[in-house]
Amino acid sequence: MIAREPILSPVAIAELRPTQITVGFREVAEKRREWSDRAEKSAKQAAEFLGRHMVPTVLGPSGRHYLIDHHHLALALHQAKQTEVLVTVTADLSSLPKAAFWTYLDNRALCHPYDAAGKRRSFDDIPKRIADLTDDPYRSLAGELRRLGGFAKDTTPFSEFLWADFLRPRVKAKQIVEHFSAALEKALALSKTEAAAYLPGWCGPHAD
Repeated sequence: MIAREPILSPVAIAELRPTQITVGFREVAEKRREWSDRAEKSAKQAAEFLGRHMVPTVLGPSGRHYLIDHHHLALALHQAKQTEVLVTVTADLSSLPKAAFWTYLDNRALCHPYDAAGKRRSFDDIPKRIADLTDDPYRSLAGELRRLGGFAKDTTPFSEFLWADFLRPRVKAKQIVEHFSAALEKALALSKTEAAAYLPGWCGPHAD
């Protein structure tokens, strides 16, 4: 059950199991456009894109592949009718019973059983198909905030979701849907405040 040298193999996206409940649909749409730009140009560019964007999985109960990163990309590819993706298996946990499997992932921050309101749910509420992931607009806002320089990329697991939870009570959901640029401007201002200093990748002003 220890990470090993990556072995790449194609797996049907429809067979991948998520380890989280939500994604940001706006971010999924951006990744879909990125993929389409390459796929429409040439088969070679499409293959090179997939080769650079392999997704990590762990083998779970019944030998199924559970995605532990790149949920946005997997959903984008699925929506674009791409049937397979290259995966690298980081651990074989197929011998574990279902409850122990999810406990293992949870204790190592390899799953995120939180809904679009930021509330923790049962592991049974995690969808069984990539296509059934639901939208959290605040995750999209957090992702765009990072790209704008609101916070630095960080190795903390699910760091964008932590920022999404910070923004949740501070930016109105209606504003994100109807006036995303204004919501992003507000999020950028909030990201520089001391209230956000506890978050991973915070890059606000430091007192001398």
